[in-house]
Amino acid sequence: MNLRYAKHPEQGNLVLTDFNCASFEKRLGVGDYYKVIWAKENPITIGIDGYLVNLEKDQVLFCTPFNMIQIEPFLKGASSIIFDREFYCIRDHDHEVSCNGFLFLGSSAPTIVDLTKKERKSFELHFMFFEEEFETQDHIQGEMLRVLLKRLLIKSVRLLKKTIIDPTMEQSKIDIIRQFNLLVEANFREKHKVSDYAELLNKSPKTISNLFTKYNNKTPLQVINDRIILEAKKLLLLSEKSSKEIAFDLGFNEASHFSKFFKNYADISPIHFKKNTLNIY
Repeated sequence: MNLRYAKHPEQGNLVLTDFNCASFEKRLGVGDYYKVIWAKENPITIGIDGYLVNLEKDQVLFCTPFNMIQIEPFLKGASSIIFDREFYCIRDHDHEVSCNGFLFLGSSAPTIVDLTKKERKSFELHFMFFEEEFETQDHIQGEMLRVLLKRLLIKSVRLLKKTIIDPTMEQSKIDIIRQFNLLVEANFREKHKVSDYAELLNKSPKTISNLFTKYNNKTPLQVINDRIILEAKKLLLLSEKSSKEIAFDLGFNEASHFSKFFKNYADISPIHFKKNTLNIY
């Protein structure tokens, strides 16, 4: 199955696929896509940012255009919604679904949500509605698909909120964490300290750390480092830049500092990471 909406370039693209095809373009599309990948029938394995992620049955993965995805031809057991910014920009429409910096992170550890039996039925209905809408090709098809996508994202946001360590956490505090994540995305090349972002948020570093303790098992520093590592991996794999050039691109004054940081965080040197990983892309 590979159903695609792409009426006009300015209206963007949305794809409903099960990845059961050989073509890379049909599996993942060509361009910068958000991806909602559901291990619907059985466990699946996907390459993300240079490492393998194992999704158990009824786990749903949310990836941004920043995540490098590798999916083998004829993958079985998955269903996925793939869309670009032109079809639905989560930043411009954040007031509608509140998923920017929450469901979709610029992090090397994409968000994963587990579905219960009840939630699985809900997702089955959502995907069925998508399939039905692809059968009706009229002038409002794009808008109908957007409505369905928004509904799916809102549902997913609600599910993710159930996984927060402190489920009574106020929305205003969750929004601070979302803002932190978005600020990291915009500034990770220059700002590497929690105190840098606390200042931008007019909060103390301790306040930010306490909020993350109630939110999940990651510290705010881990979020920053995740994003730096993700960009480092992308540059190592997709550019011709040397480790020294990448170090300076990412705000390190010395290449040796970058190499030490990368090895401490990724358990492998930048050079060996590149050699060991290129063969899967």
